[in-house]
Amino acid sequence: MNFAPKLGTTRSEAALLLIAVLAALYAISQFLRNSIGVIANDLARELHLSATQTGLLSSAFFFSFAAVQIPIGILIDRYGPKRTMLATAVLTVAGTVLFALAPDASVLIAARALMGLGCSTFFMAPLVIYARRFPPERFAGLTSLQMGLANLGTLAATAPLAASAAVFGWRTSFLAVAALTIVIVLAIAWIVPRDSGSQQTKETWVATFRGVSDALKVPSFWPVFFMHLTTYGCFASVVGLWGGPWLSDVHGADLGTRGSILLLGATAQICGMLLWGAMDRFWGSYKRPVLIGSTATILLLSVLVLAPLDRTSAAVWFPLFGLCIAYTPILTSHGKSLFPPSLTGRGITLMNIGTMGGAFLSQSVTGMLIDLMGRSDQGLYRPEGYRLVFAALAGWLLLSLAFYVRAIDPHPSSHAYRA
Repeated sequence: MNFAPKLGTTRSEAALLLIAVLAALYAISQFLRNSIGVIANDLARELHLSATQTGLLSSAFFFSFAAVQIPIGILIDRYGPKRTMLATAVLTVAGTVLFALAPDASVLIAARALMGLGCSTFFMAPLVIYARRFPPERFAGLTSLQMGLANLGTLAATAPLAASAAVFGWRTSFLAVAALTIVIVLAIAWIVPRDSGSQQTKETWVATFRGVSDALKVPSFWPVFFMHLTTYGCFASVVGLWGGPWLSDVHGADLGTRGSILLLGATAQICGMLLWGAMDRFWGSYKRPVLIGSTATILLLSVLVLAPLDRTSAAVWFPLFGLCIAYTPILTSHGKSLFPPSLTGRGITLMNIGTMGGAFLSQSVTGMLIDLMGRSDQGLYRPEGYRLVFAALAGWLLLSLAFYVRAIDPHPSSHAYRA
């Protein structure tokens, strides 16, 4: 590790501070991307949104996030992760403030897109920092820690956001998040070591863009990419968007109840990420845990399609879902392991195009599916619409799994376990 202790701190303490501030900034991204689900019904009533518009409102974050991944990867490799991350953080603050002050749906959607642009580096830049400053064998564990700690933001987007919105209103709540983001950004500017000139690429711009093409040609890129495309989209569409409306429309859950149930799912995902990541060496494989977790996720989604649950059963289903779909740190490590060091930044960001682009597609399309089934006489979305959504998510994940089984498994302990 290459840390410069500050103010008398030891190297270990400096490493812990580094991880803490990077995870805190990523937690802001997790909060913002998942914050629509618990207040979706309230936004729809206040601004007269259809399901398609609600899906677009939530997915605009993911669209802009995914759209800039290739240039972000180039900027990270060329100018360093810290500089790039701090620059985009300004856009996050601006988008959050604009969202809080938005007078109509179009401004809300524009603000969500700006948030996505701002948060576009909050995951990849820390991973590049970890890849450069820690031994390779610790990357999966650090990825798991980054995701697990940052998902405190996902937790905050459930019951805490519901409580804050009920007391202070959702606009004031988002202004508070903007202020917190500024504090975290200042901490990163102080704590994270300066980007080393020796670590930055000396490639020409032509060679830099050629590197993107080279990353796309890496063996097993596409099978792993397709798995990224659907895995996070399932979680974002269920916990981050339609889980709350489903609990409200089908089970009559109020704001506090649906926030509490979604909190169970988000908490289980955090625990699951830490558990899956900690067992990386136990598995001795990247593919095996991904195959197990994705299969279990497909089965759980199928339960909602074939055997609709009551509210009590739903309170059990959500944590099971969060636990099973939390294999993403292993999937991320699988993707990172495919690329040589010179393509790490571009490779990770290309995989993240799948992650965030898949969330955009799944949220946008599922909104259309719900509108396709119409509303009940009470003005609520029909249960059939939600079942169609869960069936679509399960089908997309199953299709990606069919591609993924053919991927090579470059885990250091899995030379005998290659597809």
